[in-house]
Amino acid sequence: MNIKEYIESGIIESYVMGLASESERAEFERYCAQYPELVAARRKFEDKLEAYAAENAVSPPPEVKVKVLEAVGKESRSAAPSIPPKIINMENSKSSSSSGVLKFMAAASIILLAVMVYLYYQGQQQNKDLADTNQRLIVKAAETQNTLDKIIGEQKVVSDSNTLVVNMVGTKVAPKSSANVYWDSASSKVYLVVKNMPQLPSDQQYQLWALIDGKPKDLGVFDARDQNVILQMKNTQKAQAFAITIEKKGGSPSPTLEKMQSLGKTMVTQ
Repeated sequence: MNIKEYIESGIIESYVMGLASESERAEFERYCAQYPELVAARRKFEDKLEAYAAENAVSPPPEVKVKVLEAVGKESRSAAPSIPPKIINMENSKSSSSSGVLKFMAAASIILLAVMVYLYYQGQQQNKDLADTNQRLIVKAAETQNTLDKIIGEQKVVSDSNTLVVNMVGTKVAPKSSANVYWDSASSKVYLVVKNMPQLPSDQQYQLWALIDGKPKDLGVFDARDQNVILQMKNTQKAQAFAITIEKKGGSPSPTLEKMQSLGKTMVTQ
């Protein structure tokens, strides 16, 4: 059992995303009990998937903002009504003893008023903090739901019966480079899962190509940090093969063949 080749076969991605068959899942779980490095690779892919979801949160649609503001408005209207300050009018007294009592009562009234004002504004601030927290939670929930919807949509594509999985292997220039292309020839959607690509200088990027009748078609650029996550690339209706090259940052109109890192044939006759 060559565990390295088994890991690079794409079984981890298929298992985590629910694409593996029952026999493949049983075999994978049996090997997990035997090979700690397989468990570590699976956890690494799961962590990458979670990080990708967090970093690519989709902004909620405008109607979510309206609902949030309505919720905040209701929260504010349900807050405790303002407490009007109670003012005590004191009458002058000719009696010295009455004057002392009145001064005491006036001082007590001022202290009481100050306390009431303090408590009122403290309550108002707490209500505002609760409303702000409620708003953040609603927006965060909407963002999370949109991200989950995006991931579920991607998984539906890669698990569809029309989707062809192309295993891309390394070339002589980069024998360890590997990736998987998930291509739906019916809808022309292309997804890429990078398994092993070294980091590049900041002025360079990887570029995916579709080879159609011997001619390359640009399918977009990506970085090595995008490993073990699902990347949606440009669509293509035809492809006899897919290739990955190293190009300048932003991509190139034609591939640099001497820097080809990975290649995979579709085995589809166009």
